[in-house]
Amino acid sequence: MTWKHPSSPDTKKFKVQRSAAKVMATVFWDAKGVILLDILPQGQCINAARYCSTLDRLKEAFHRKRPGLLRRGVVLQHDNATPHSANLTQQWLQRYGWEILPHPAHSPDLAPSDFHLFGPLKRHLGGMAFETDDDLISELRNWFDNLDVDFFRVGINSLLSRWQKFIDLHGDYVEK
Repeated sequence: MTWKHPSSPDTKKFKVQRSAAKVMATVFWDAKGVILLDILPQGQCINAARYCSTLDRLKEAFHRKRPGLLRRGVVLQHDNATPHSANLTQQWLQRYGWEILPHPAHSPDLAPSDFHLFGPLKRHLGGMAFETDDDLISELRNWFDNLDVDFFRVGINSLLSRWQKFIDLHGDYVEK
């Protein structure tokens, strides 16, 4: 709405472009690289059932990319989001014997994706525009595929020192 005099000319509207749709990607990675990049279809949300379905795909990806790792045991770190802490998810994790690395609430400094992965990804994608979701997904896959294995190793290894700082500070917030 605009304030105008009754004899004022009609206001001109700017040409409105359709806003870019958001794409939600879940990335599971370890010191050797990405194990699974799961893209949530448009219009869906993550709930416990969907997250368990993603864990099923992760389990299959372990068989393909990290043979033998499932026998040695999986330690998974995820935050305390509702789909992660739901009974259905907890039952799934118990059924397959996956261990959960505790994640204190409001601690992005203890999540390798938050402190190591998303910053460089945002810088890489900054200023880019994509015609379709598939173009964006293709760029995501390409970026992850071209990262050096040392990038992932450094991210996982830095988790140890961050946990030690967390312990030394009795649970206070850790910044680098």
